[in-house]
Amino acid sequence: MSSVRSVGALRRAALAVVCAASFATAAVAGPNPQPQQPHPQQASKDAQGRRIPKVQIAILLDNSGSMEGLINQARTEIWKVVNEFATAKQHGVAPRLELALYEYGDGVKQLLPFTTELDQVSEKLFGMSVHGGDEYCGQVIQSATNELEWSGDPDDLKLIYIAGNEPFTQGPVKPGVAIEAAKHKGITVNPISCGSDDATWRAGATVAGGDYLVINHNSVVATVATPQDAEITRLGQELNKTYLGYGAQGAASAARQSAEDKKAAAAAPAAIVTRSVSKSAKQYDNSKWDLVDGVSTGGVKLSGKGAVDEGDLPAEMRGMDEQQRKDYVAQKAKARAEIQTKIQALNAERNKFLAEEAKKNAGKAEATLDKAMTGSARKAAEAKSFTFE
Repeated sequence: MSSVRSVGALRRAALAVVCAASFATAAVAGPNPQPQQPHPQQASKDAQGRRIPKVQIAILLDNSGSMEGLINQARTEIWKVVNEFATAKQHGVAPRLELALYEYGDGVKQLLPFTTELDQVSEKLFGMSVHGGDEYCGQVIQSATNELEWSGDPDDLKLIYIAGNEPFTQGPVKPGVAIEAAKHKGITVNPISCGSDDATWRAGATVAGGDYLVINHNSVVATVATPQDAEITRLGQELNKTYLGYGAQGAASAARQSAEDKKAAAAAPAAIVTRSVSKSAKQYDNSKWDLVDGVSTGGVKLSGKGAVDEGDLPAEMRGMDEQQRKDYVAQKAKARAEIQTKIQALNAERNKFLAEEAKKNAGKAEATLDKAMTGSARKAAEAKSFTFE
């Protein structure tokens, strides 16, 4: 029996070498349009004038008929990926987290460009459906590389995670070509093979220099109830009351926030808890529609030149003078900070509880999308001098 396993292992190893060689050849010999150089961007600065690092993660999901389980995992576990960066810092500064989303399987489609508005990511994930059967990995990697606004700063973390279960080499764009273009921009491609080890996916990771990950996409992520869950969820709902939607998208975005809470709660018991934790972290940035975040980041003014028009203010703030506006936003900011602090403290207790439970079940948990992405992203971040508390 051991000799049979050895032969099988040797065959898999030989196939992986052949695949890696074909990827490398494709990268050189394939039709390779000149990749676009990343545009230099003015780095954002914090209140102390320090550069704010970026963490950019593009998630590319196969939405063909067999991938319902993968999409369900993404819907309920995306908040664990967000929470992984809640305590992250690079040279003492917390990063700006941006997520982008693509689907492929019935053509290639960008669902969302890079955004800090994580409720939009949740909304798009819950809006995905399975259809089609043309899983073109090279094409979707190429699209994400060329279409998204990637940072040009080499110190920023730039990752692509692509998940699927058909051969990595399908489609009109050779994966080696797409991967080389991504590497040219400092982007690391991490292939996630769904269901089983696959030599073509492994070869893709070898060429990309990223992690090769294998998950059970049909596994239902185990839920462990903790004593802190109910209070974290309640406080997450209280947070919504501190948001002040402004402008054309304010009311719709506030409604989306509430709707995504309900979807998370219905999808999995732990999803609303991890989502509430995400809402307590700096990475949950809604400055484009919320006055509290907008004023905090410096993108919104309540007085003077360029101040928000009165007609764009939430109804309860119209008719206030400038000082009243500032005081009202400050009150909401204080209330939010207090709730967020409570959630973070409860989450620390929750994490200790979960760690103890994990010890009891060591080796029993199956590899799922959240585990693959969080472990891999953290390792890549640490290589870029990010630290985690």
